[in-house]
Amino acid sequence: MAATGTPSAASRYPAGGLAFPHRDLLGIGRLERHEILYLLDEAEQWVELNRRSAKRVDALTGLTIINAFFENSTRTLLSFEIAGKRLGADVVNMHAATSSVKKGETLIDTAITLNAMRADAIVIRHASSGAVALIADKVDCPVLNAGDGSHEHPTQALLDALTLRHALRARGQAGDDFTGQTIVICGDILHSRVARSNILCLTALGANVRVCAPPALLPAAVEAMGATPFHSFDTALAGADVVMMLRLQTERMAGQFIPSPREYHHLYGLTLKRLKLAEPDALVMHPGPMNRGVEIDSDVADLLDRSIITRQVEMGVAMRMACLDVLTRRQRGVEGWNDLPTSGKWP
Repeated sequence: MAATGTPSAASRYPAGGLAFPHRDLLGIGRLERHEILYLLDEAEQWVELNRRSAKRVDALTGLTIINAFFENSTRTLLSFEIAGKRLGADVVNMHAATSSVKKGETLIDTAITLNAMRADAIVIRHASSGAVALIADKVDCPVLNAGDGSHEHPTQALLDALTLRHALRARGQAGDDFTGQTIVICGDILHSRVARSNILCLTALGANVRVCAPPALLPAAVEAMGATPFHSFDTALAGADVVMMLRLQTERMAGQFIPSPREYHHLYGLTLKRLKLAEPDALVMHPGPMNRGVEIDSDVADLLDRSIITRQVEMGVAMRMACLDVLTRRQRGVEGWNDLPTSGKWP
């Protein structure tokens, strides 16, 4: 199935492999604006496919994809597995709890082992920032970052952008990007790879991004990424078109960052009353998993006309299908993509 994009696609990015000349997808920070738009447009065909009764194609038939998850995951792993299988690939899931890593094998040795199996693409999730890039340097196939420590989670940011673009287009409020949209990201910004990737992605697409958190959970670096920091959630919400909530990443916290979950909810929880401070039709997002009653109330998360949280899950499969499709085109000999190098990390 060939992607058609939108009528102005040719004016937004180069043709063929030059539209996305990367072997790997390690982070949003490595991408140009037109490369982000290209992936979003490529995902549109898979959104339509996933809404049909027959959801499987043979685009990746004969290819093997390894999902190597060194950190626990449910929705991301399941999303990548479904994406690979719907494209016709053979998908193998490797869980760290049952891998040789638990027996003392180094990450580099694991990378060498995976490479020797001649996978056609490897999806990696790891608790340490930079671990995915390290593995990518040791293998000969495309590598997709499914989250590394507090660094980045690029496919989450891309699926969030795809979800938001669909929702805004349905309202007639957006074109290809988010110029004019004010988006608030609130929660544990310090430890969140989702926050980092979303800030980079949304600002690249023209959005005015505000980030809000308690002082201990708001790094100074957000301003360098183009976001405006706030400590008062009520102030940040004024005029917001989109509110994205993040959970407290307690598994990455070493020390006491908040007085208590109850106090945190009082100051930074998204309630119906607090949502009224944003625009009347402001959309609500959350990458999951949600901690209801902490960062978001159930009556907000389940708002039928405002919450697009379940649509984020739907768009996740389509976006990951697009990434797997694009990154394997050179191996498959897709026209216009065989001019890229056959091995090594190209630009």
